[in-house]
Amino acid sequence: MIICHKKEELRQALDGLSGQNQSLGFVPTMGALHAGHLSLIKQGLLENTKMVVSIFVNPTQFDNVSDLEKYPRSLENDLELLKKLSNDIIVYAPSPDDIYGDDIASENFDFDGLEHQMEGKFRKGHFDGVGTIVKRLFEIVKPDVAYFGKKDFQQLRIIEKMVEKYHLPVKIIGCEIFRADDGLAMSSRNERLTESQREAVPFIYKILKTAKERFGTESAHEVTEWVVKQFGKQDLFALEYFTIADEATLESVKRKSKLKSYRAFIAVFVGDIRLIDNIALN
Repeated sequence: MIICHKKEELRQALDGLSGQNQSLGFVPTMGALHAGHLSLIKQGLLENTKMVVSIFVNPTQFDNVSDLEKYPRSLENDLELLKKLSNDIIVYAPSPDDIYGDDIASENFDFDGLEHQMEGKFRKGHFDGVGTIVKRLFEIVKPDVAYFGKKDFQQLRIIEKMVEKYHLPVKIIGCEIFRADDGLAMSSRNERLTESQREAVPFIYKILKTAKERFGTESAHEVTEWVVKQFGKQDLFALEYFTIADEATLESVKRKSKLKSYRAFIAVFVGDIRLIDNIALN
């Protein structure tokens, strides 16, 4: 396994990887790797000649300084996990200077309104930060294929939109949400949960599954009201939002149509830990 801390080192490691039947896969991460990340990387290893995994906690996508400071960092553990997975992985673990130089700031993006829904309403500037880092990583790594999990479905749609609008030469693959046996969506933030919190949080996915069942016979408004009431009965959780949205536009549903695909999205605080999840409804 090759570990690169500077983009020049990465370019040298990738030198010669071009031509027919050569494919470079890429999974960008913020570290604190878990089974969800590993599932993306495994798929990439099966489908490409070589894989790059980036490990970089991107400061420009955090609207909350405290959240940035508390974000788990475990590079040594991450590298051990990747070594066990494959020796054919190239790791890019840069410093902020290597990515941003002297100006650690976001570019401004227009994602045709996708950025104003859900997470965009509660995390100011978040998707400018996401767009900035992903675009820069694509320019540095130059992958043929990049893999993203559907747990961050809004992020996935925004990256697809960025690739489309900027004509970036990379294929985006959205991979299914990887869940623990009890249904909890895998997330680096799960590491911060206490034992009692960890026992309780499968409730989130349980509610999503029931919301999916109810959506078959009830309106989006009725399902949303029901979800809000369920979380109102829980002392451990603080519901930030629940919405049923069109998968294409991410706009909240007013009236269902058989011609559209819908997804339920949720953000919940467990103490000071913010968890998100979603589920396809049809």
